[in-house]
Amino acid sequence: MSPLEIDDRPHADPARRVYEELLQRVGEANPRPRIEPVRRLAELAGSPQLSYPVIQIAGTNGKTSTSRAVESLLRAHGLRTGLFTSPHLVDFTERFQIDGEPVSGSALAEAWGELRLPLEVVDRELSAAGLGPITFFEALAVLAYAVFSDAPVEVAVIEVGMGGEWDATNIADATVAVFTPVGLDHTDVLGPDIETIARTKSGIVKAGSAVVSAEQDQAALPAILDAAEAVGARARVAGRDFALLEDRLAVGGRQIQVRGTTGHEYDPAFVPLFGHHQAENLALAMAAVEIFLGGERPIPEEVLDEGLGQLTSPGRFQLIGSDPVVYVDAAHNPHGAAAFVRTVEESFQFDEIALVVGVLGEKDAGGVLAALAPVAHEVFVTAVDSPRTLDAAALKRLAEEAIPGTPIHVATGLPDALDRARAWAGGAEGRAVFVVGSVLLAGEAIAHAGAEGWNV
Repeated sequence: MSPLEIDDRPHADPARRVYEELLQRVGEANPRPRIEPVRRLAELAGSPQLSYPVIQIAGTNGKTSTSRAVESLLRAHGLRTGLFTSPHLVDFTERFQIDGEPVSGSALAEAWGELRLPLEVVDRELSAAGLGPITFFEALAVLAYAVFSDAPVEVAVIEVGMGGEWDATNIADATVAVFTPVGLDHTDVLGPDIETIARTKSGIVKAGSAVVSAEQDQAALPAILDAAEAVGARARVAGRDFALLEDRLAVGGRQIQVRGTTGHEYDPAFVPLFGHHQAENLALAMAAVEIFLGGERPIPEEVLDEGLGQLTSPGRFQLIGSDPVVYVDAAHNPHGAAAFVRTVEESFQFDEIALVVGVLGEKDAGGVLAALAPVAHEVFVTAVDSPRTLDAAALKRLAEEAIPGTPIHVATGLPDALDRARAWAGGAEGRAVFVVGSVLLAGEAIAHAGAEGWNV
């Protein structure tokens, strides 16, 4: 089937058909540092990204959780929202949400059908110029903007992909540009150090943008502040212009108290998420929403309670099995793995933990494993179901170096790893299993648990 053909059989899943066509393009792990072809594609599609205000969220860790929190608060405020995040865990439609629900397959297919001719035109123009065709993620970003325009939404919350300045999502002019913590990841594409990476990510700041940032590494913050100053934007920074005043462990989540950008101290609020890093993400999200809503008044307490109370974060300490206990977490780099360990140590009381670990080849697998070492009592390494995976044997060698003295087992795949880890966990009281190391692995585990009918 060619990229411009579609299987129109009535029984075919329309969202799956769209996904299969997108998969024929260069994958999202191989971004091209360019933006003009994406602008051209969007222009031919009617510039859907100009139809509504956009809140854009860049950074290294916490982007998806922060994006979800921003969307939830705006929806609780009564706005019709669009949310674009990547990658998906189980179902492709997860990437495009309208009012908190994945877009329907028919709506997605309709938007894709309207995008096919513009794609054909731009691909032909790129070919004539000796350049590669529109990639998976470039097409995906324009598709998301088109879906939200068709809905229509009143505001779109857009998680930036890998980059910033040249990221395909950056064809929009962000009303609010939000920065989660910037760290080392994708150094082969983004640059060798935090300062360079931060400068690339700060490219989402445009004339007319407001800037809101989490606390940053001292190498990252100057780049963000410089980008704001260059367009005359005021930057609000965590710890200086707003703050997380209190963060306490609570049953089933956390209790947080935040001082907003207006100086207002909100009442303590419960959030059904685990980890101090999630509390920091929520403070950042609240500041972003305050600024989007005008920046002059605090978020009404009833809106805050509803927005935080309905918040979910799939793939982040998500319980997928209870006998024995199995959680998944999408930590996929050393910074995320360190946050995972802090959360496990603070929020859970297990005597022993088995880790099921799979890592993609472009990631710092040794750094991830070293960060995981403090909570590992038994480790089962496996390949991720992706051509980008790190081989399980190579992962075992890295694990033996990073977690010495801990039993390391090679599994033939995730189902085998889960079977063996669950058998180990069932052998004694106080044991649990955590699946970690890749968003794709987390998605595999969630799907496997659903297919097996695990009791949660």
